[in-house]
Amino acid sequence: MNMWGSLPTIVACTTDYRLPPTFVSLPKLLGVATTKVTPLLVRVGLSEQQHQLAGKLSQGQRQRLILARAVLHAPAVLFLDEPTSGLDLSTALAIHHLIRDLRDQGTAIFLTTHNMTEATKLCDQVALLNDGQIVELGTPQALRLKYNRHQNYRVLFQGETTAQTLSGPAGQTIIAREITAGHIVTIHSGEPTLEDVFLEVTGRNLE
Repeated sequence: MNMWGSLPTIVACTTDYRLPPTFVSLPKLLGVATTKVTPLLVRVGLSEQQHQLAGKLSQGQRQRLILARAVLHAPAVLFLDEPTSGLDLSTALAIHHLIRDLRDQGTAIFLTTHNMTEATKLCDQVALLNDGQIVELGTPQALRLKYNRHQNYRVLFQGETTAQTLSGPAGQTIIAREITAGHIVTIHSGEPTLEDVFLEVTGRNLE
């Protein structure tokens, strides 16, 4: 049984086949039902292209095709390299849902990405690399809180159109008072993003 799957950054696939036929023999090889093929193509946004030649697919569509092939058998271990690179927002969100479902079903997923928003959404544990070395390791939330040195809050008060930044004990006192008085419209904590953490611990931009 094939226990792993992968989606490389450089997408390559045979271009002279139509999508359904290639998925007829593949399920047999992987020991899964052929009835899983069409729903999977729908999930990765290829339902309208399923009768096209693979060579007619765009680069993003080919990437989704390779992803579908990689997860068809619900592998125990899945390696993903920039899985939503070049995809439109709606398709990227569908891929995120698919990845979460696989994770919840017990698949161990190794995700390589420069998209820190994606890493924050999808990853239980994050390893930040710099020159091939792990410089930070932890959950996205734990890393963001670890580097939340200023404890800023963005607060929009009633009657105002621009949020104010409050920080420290003095800011917390004001916030508590204004919440009690019912004068706050919105409030957001200002912990750093995972990208901010990366920049702080490595001193370099994401590339």
